[in-house]
Amino acid sequence: MTVGWVLVFFLPFLLSLFGKAPMPRVLCLVASLLAMLLSVEPGGAVLPWGVGMVIALISVRERIRSIYGY
Repeated sequence: MTVGWVLVFFLPFLLSLFGKAPMPRVLCLVASLLAMLLSVEPGGAVLPWGVGMVIALISVRERIRSIYGY
């Protein structure tokens, strides 16, 4: 596994670090680890990676919303 793939797998976790709350960080870390472990089978990492990205994007969106008051 190359560094590029590890970066792609941990992208939800890295994106969730921009959020404010600690719970999405933990959920995205677990989703990233699951994606990395399930990547042995073709297509096995899609669902945990997608769920992690959704959680991370909502966390970042709420952070931006709280800063700018939308």
